[in-house]
Amino acid sequence: MPTKVPRRSMEDSDPIANAIAPPENESPEEREFRIQKERAAKQVSDAIDAELSREQASEKKRPKPVKILLLGQSESGKSTTLKNFQLLYEPKAFRAERASWRAIIQLNVVRSIHIIISAMNHAQNSQDRPPSARSSISSHESLRLDAELVNLKTRLLPLLEVEKDLMKRLSLPGSTEVEPTERPVAGPSSKRRQSKEIAVNSTVAWKGAFTRSNSGSSDTDLVDWDDPQDPGVILHARSEDIKRLWAHPTVQAILEKQSIRLQELAGFFLDSIDDVTSLRYVPTDDHILRARLKTLGVSEHRMRLSDPTGGMSRDFRIFDVGGTRSLRAAWVSYFDDMDAIIFLAPISAFDQVLAEEPTVNRLADSFKLWTTIVSNKLLQQTNMILFLNKVDIMHAKLASGIRLSDFVDSYGRRPNDFDSASRYLRKQFNSMLKQNSPTPRIFYCHLTNAIDTKSTRYVLAGIKDMLMRFHLQESHLIL
Repeated sequence: MPTKVPRRSMEDSDPIANAIAPPENESPEEREFRIQKERAAKQVSDAIDAELSREQASEKKRPKPVKILLLGQSESGKSTTLKNFQLLYEPKAFRAERASWRAIIQLNVVRSIHIIISAMNHAQNSQDRPPSARSSISSHESLRLDAELVNLKTRLLPLLEVEKDLMKRLSLPGSTEVEPTERPVAGPSSKRRQSKEIAVNSTVAWKGAFTRSNSGSSDTDLVDWDDPQDPGVILHARSEDIKRLWAHPTVQAILEKQSIRLQELAGFFLDSIDDVTSLRYVPTDDHILRARLKTLGVSEHRMRLSDPTGGMSRDFRIFDVGGTRSLRAAWVSYFDDMDAIIFLAPISAFDQVLAEEPTVNRLADSFKLWTTIVSNKLLQQTNMILFLNKVDIMHAKLASGIRLSDFVDSYGRRPNDFDSASRYLRKQFNSMLKQNSPTPRIFYCHLTNAIDTKSTRYVLAGIKDMLMRFHLQESHLIL
């Protein structure tokens, strides 16, 4: 016969009951003290529950928040537009993050140096091969690295270790390494191996990795100047070498030959080296807008804004989603109940291709994306706002002689100036809206340069007022 095992009591088998059970041999004084602590803890818990209930009740009474979705291909300017919203409507929170963006700007600088050194190495390796029939010996010889360039490269190699250290500090759970930011122009491109950049998940609190825990009220208090890992000292010591490298005509020729346009990339600071490598450097608003950090996933930002008449205020929720092809399938889940979509089309990229799909022209990709968005029936009641972005870069490209018609056949023989080109592209996007929208829509379109705070301020303020008035009309609060 099997031995019968005695049944254990619930208190013996329940770990929670065991955890909260009074200790054995508890004295009356200890019992009274324990009961007082439990009573105080319950009061705190009840107060928290009551506060949460009040917030939930208040949330239900508030007007429905205005929801804005930022869409566009990778590097279209979505994150910069979001930073402009924060700068305009949450300036204190925006400026409290200066220390974190200081580190990102330092990472941007050393990454630019890494790209240049990689290009120099590629050019140096090509010297051992005879010039092709298409290139002259003089042009081949002109890209040789002289003794000064070799010495500069050697002195700047420690910055690559600085890059590794900064990326390591950003390598929190959810971050990863992705392909480089430099994009080839449309057409044949080099297949050499290039360094990767860090990408941080939008849900990861990466900013805490660079912020002083006991920060004061001033901007300088936000930076831990005694941080032994701060790259500011070595950047300051190498600032003259950085300037000489960037100004060297052979370096500029190498970059041009390899179709590397650092000036067009977010995170370009080589023309501001004296400022960003100063020992007590604190980023300006303009520098933070220019800073480049690739993010993955979806981030939501909440702001409370007042209406144009100065009366009622309204909650705004702005969603920033990833723009690479692999992330676009997740866009649809955010289409429901969205009030406005700000679609960013970087028209300066008319001569570039997608990094993830080198056979696809970036402007053609923006056309296709815009058509897909405006034709979606889930969005037929959603305000569509188009930003033809990075107009400053496009203006410079056209002025330098790069022809839009070489990449957009339908442009034909129209003048290759910015006014003609931007007017043509505006009409193209408008035509796509009219032909594909399920219902008639007003075409809201702005020529933008997201790093120009003054012009962007007017555009965003106008959008905020437009959406606020639209919601007040929907609520029958104004006629």
